[in-house]
Amino acid sequence: MKIKVGISSCLLGNEVRFDGGHKHSRLCTDSLSRYFEFVPECPEVASGMSIPRKPIRLIGEVQAPKVVAVHDNSVDYTDQLKTYSEHKAQQLDELCGYVFMQKSPSCGVFRVKVYQEGGYPAAEPGRGVYAKAVMQANPLLPVEESGRLEDAVLRESFITRVYAYHNWQQLKKQGLSHHAILEFHASYKYCLMARTPTHYVELGQLLADAGRYDIDDLAERYFSLLMENLSVLATRKTHTNVLMHLQGYLKKVLSAKEKQELGNLIEQYRTHQVPLIVPITLLKHHFNNHPDPYIEKQAYLQPYPDDLSLRNAI
Repeated sequence: MKIKVGISSCLLGNEVRFDGGHKHSRLCTDSLSRYFEFVPECPEVASGMSIPRKPIRLIGEVQAPKVVAVHDNSVDYTDQLKTYSEHKAQQLDELCGYVFMQKSPSCGVFRVKVYQEGGYPAAEPGRGVYAKAVMQANPLLPVEESGRLEDAVLRESFITRVYAYHNWQQLKKQGLSHHAILEFHASYKYCLMARTPTHYVELGQLLADAGRYDIDDLAERYFSLLMENLSVLATRKTHTNVLMHLQGYLKKVLSAKEKQELGNLIEQYRTHQVPLIVPITLLKHHFNNHPDPYIEKQAYLQPYPDDLSLRNAI
């Protein structure tokens, strides 16, 4: 079953931009589409703007900008785009992530220019009207921009969060219980440790007091902290820490030569000589030969399909 992920329509090659063109992302259509069912949206067209159309930009207050035509500020699209965006943002329950078009006055998430009097952009960047509405209505939904997905670390982080979000939604459909949440948390132990170990402890403390909360309150608190933690970028240092923890589960079953080989690869990863996939592959090989029931549950060793090759470049 493919995971539903929202996407700016132009990134799929749809000719919906102001000039009748597109911004086709081969990464999305050729790679990610194997596992994601992309749900396209162009809020500008959907809110009533034509193809082609006058380009638009944001002006005025960064937190509450107006949407106007670039060459004629009297042509104001603010109300129609904002109204549509806020309405649509409430209808995205089936999505587990969103890929937005960068720098767009409707879809940009980061570094969107908001112009001031005199034609200069404000020092503080803004956010596209539609992207802002989606993120406010769905604050835990993993989001990313198309351009940033070209960065291997950001791409791996986003897809890890999409799969975690999807797995949580599947758990909710099966029925939440205190035990189910504890099992879910156990499976994400090392994914969490690879981000911020302190947040992993905080989540553990929350679950240790699980009896104080009714199940819905506990689930809301837990999932909010989980997604906050997973949004932190893992580093070589934190990955190395996790790799060494996993190595510890094998110390009684590996030969001295095998231990040395694994230790050397982890050190080579730490010192930027090899990508993460190298020690991960050897760890998985050893755990296949020496199964451990606890490690078999860990999402860290396979948080997403292997053939996405996300760990080959980090």
